[in-house]
Amino acid sequence: MTADERRGFLYVASAVLFFSTTPVLIRWGKPLSPYVITWGRMLVGAVAVYCLATLQGNRPRFQRTDWPKFVLYGLITALHFLCYIASLSFTTIAHSLTLTYTSPIFVTLFSWLFLKEPIGRRKYLGVAVSVLGIAVLAGFEPQLTRRMVIGDLLALGSALCFGFYSIVGRSQRESYPLLTYAFGLYGLAAFWLTPVGLAAFTLPGTWRPFGAIVALGIFPLALGHTLYNAALRRVHATYVNLIATQEVTGGIILGYLLLGEVPSLNSLLGAAITLVGIAMVLI
Repeated sequence: MTADERRGFLYVASAVLFFSTTPVLIRWGKPLSPYVITWGRMLVGAVAVYCLATLQGNRPRFQRTDWPKFVLYGLITALHFLCYIASLSFTTIAHSLTLTYTSPIFVTLFSWLFLKEPIGRRKYLGVAVSVLGIAVLAGFEPQLTRRMVIGDLLALGSALCFGFYSIVGRSQRESYPLLTYAFGLYGLAAFWLTPVGLAAFTLPGTWRPFGAIVALGIFPLALGHTLYNAALRRVHATYVNLIATQEVTGGIILGYLLLGEVPSLNSLLGAAITLVGIAMVLI
């Protein structure tokens, strides 16, 4: 393992610590709409990254030809975060995190399709194990409701978008400085979310939701996701995304400690099976 790869693994491990705060901060962002929370988070993250880049003397700059790409990248980013945040309004933290982190399967497949990185036949067994884990977590849930199904589908949509997000980040690693790329990503995501964010905004009765949004923009996004994108520049996308799945563990633990949300045995078993399947895909 090279020094650059070790640095990449350190970056994504640090990113996981920031990622794990996301579910709790999103819950604290209520009663604001998921649209408002996602929009505010992306806006704060974009401003934070812009300020950091400017302080370093590398103010983000783009050519006219860059904008069509970043409009698409921003849309993918907006859909990933919006589907994930919205899912937490319908289903449990355990369900949302575990289903969102089936994303390594999509990353592996997309790496093969778009980056021409082949996938071994034996790894399809890992895909099957992951699907079984999802079935245990979601389909066999004794208290499964239509509302939870909606949340689970949103989480799977987030996983699909996260797969594209990760492949894009790796493919553009030599095209843009890290903070310039991150600013374009978060800023265009905020642009896409502005109409729905403004339409859904209502003034809450307390300032705590605004504090949660600022924290979401700074910690899991400006710090966490920028570190994640830094890791993608040094380590194969599938391995970076696999390590990022440990947000599942951190999020469930913080959900229990700070929100008193106790995961069911079914959720824990399904999460464990899914993570085993993901490991089989990537190792």
